Amino acid sequence: MSGLSLPIDGSGTANASNVLAPNASPMTLDGTNTWILGRGETVAVVDPGPDDETHLSTVAGRLGDRSVAVVLLTHGHEDHSGGARRFAEMVKAPVRALDRTHVLGEEGLGDGDGLTVGGVEIRVIGTPGHSFDSLCFWLPADGALLTGDTILGRGTTVIAPDGDLADYLRSLDKLRGMAELAEAQALLPGHGPILPDPIGALDQYIAHRRQRLDQIRQAIREGAKDAREIVEMVYAEVPRDLWPAAEMSVAAQLNYLKSL
Repeated sequence: MSGLSLPIDGSGTANASNVLAPNASPMTLDGTNTWILGRGETVAVVDPGPDDETHLSTVAGRLGDRSVAVVLLTHGHEDHSGGARRFAEMVKAPVRALDRTHVLGEEGLGDGDGLTVGGVEIRVIGTPGHSFDSLCFWLPADGALLTGDTILGRGTTVIAPDGDLADYLRSLDKLRGMAELAEAQALLPGHGPILPDPIGALDQYIAHRRQRLDQIRQAIREGAKDAREIVEMVYAEVPRDLWPAAEMSVAAQLNYLKSL
């Protein structure tokens, strides 16, 4: 993906600002991107990140005198949601998510929902696939889409055990159509730098998935018998510390191929 030299912490758009969590790893890239949405007296905070007191305090410090109207989750994986309850207690705000187990307050979130915080409109788009509860958030005023782990700032998304590849492919097509229709200007991912070419990034993601499926079909034809053997053949160029994640993706792809 492009944009490798762009700074991440502090990056953003007119109504979105990044606070990078200090949890870098092969799976989380530079760390989890926490997003503060809004420039008025009230804001929304998306994905407070892991339960890391230093990071949560940093996010709270970036708020200045502004209050948090709501905490939003793109999905419930620990690196995005682990600190949500603690942060919500710190700033006295509810938590809204698709998965009710993460909701703190009366309201959850679902596809088609909308809210306005500090004069900034936020539209909720259901994008299951990486996980069953994945959501994206569209900021019409900025032409920007917060993508969580559905689209990353570099590399490709792993289909987690609670995800589904068929759902993910449909979500990519949905976002591709929306990005073109709405003339999206930027993707704000859950990990990695901002992507300034949404359609190009989505086209690359869709093409990559098709290519991997073709490679897995070929590996099976050549005698690969399980996910590990497929990883050794198809993901040979991928660093070995990422092979466990590759096996998860291969398992999801095998389940998808069996369903066809």
